[in-house]
Amino acid sequence: MTDPRTAPSIFTRGAVDLGALSRSNAAAQQRAAAPASGPATGTRSSAFVIDVDEASFQTDVLQRSLTTPVVIDFWAEWCEPCKQLSPVLERLAEEADGAWILAKVDVDANPRLAQMFRVQGIPLVYAVVNGQPVDAFNGVIPEAQVRQWLDGVLKSAGVEVEQPEDPRLLAADDAMAEGDLDAAEQAYKKILAEAPADAVAESGLAQVGLLRRVEAVDPAAALAAAKAAPEDVDAQLLAADVEVLQGEADAAYTRLVNLIRRTAGDDRETVRQRLVSLFTVAGPDDPAVAKARRSLASALF
Repeated sequence: MTDPRTAPSIFTRGAVDLGALSRSNAAAQQRAAAPASGPATGTRSSAFVIDVDEASFQTDVLQRSLTTPVVIDFWAEWCEPCKQLSPVLERLAEEADGAWILAKVDVDANPRLAQMFRVQGIPLVYAVVNGQPVDAFNGVIPEAQVRQWLDGVLKSAGVEVEQPEDPRLLAADDAMAEGDLDAAEQAYKKILAEAPADAVAESGLAQVGLLRRVEAVDPAAALAAAKAAPEDVDAQLLAADVEVLQGEADAAYTRLVNLIRRTAGDDRETVRQRLVSLFTVAGPDDPAVAKARRSLASALF
């Protein structure tokens, strides 16, 4: 369910005996009615982040998951890694605004739940959908990977959520809009270090490269130079960059595809790489890119 670049799944279907959970629920409720003999979980004011114990598990996790995905965070007060991951999960739950619920389970206060979920190390995070565990990950992972894992959980549950703007991307975009290409480049690279498949960050980084190449370039002069020297690879590459910035991406793609047909060796590879970079600027969903990719394949093979 999850992308191989995201959090590793540790879930094995059938490993968690939810029937046992249901069977023990009545006993847990009886225990909850008696004075507590162990540490009690805290009370949270949020509707999206809740403390769950053995008595409330049936209602707050299993039954609720029939309509809303529930993510269980197994944690303990003494667990330092939990103190890194739990705040991220709590913030993302608030951000999701009810698209999923975060259920916090203190393993010290709820050893039966920990045993039933075969918790061997914490933090351990489970997703429960329609009354069944669907995926899990163990340990602390970057926020970007947590987001991707959650996206997979929501998709498996058929939940479509409008994702909020990533503040890191907003900061990178702002830096580029202000002309601070160094700051924008660093910001996009940082995002890609955590999420290599982030298409928006890839596009932003490619745009930074494009802007660097055309700094102090006279567009009219660049196009004229390319027209006067059709076999000059550098002149054609620069002209294609100018055309993309002028909103004439189709012309730029055609220019470079035709140049690939007329070149060989290192020159051909240089042109191909530039064309792919311009595709990245536009993004994978651009219809013009799809058309140009077919032309590129034809020119190469």
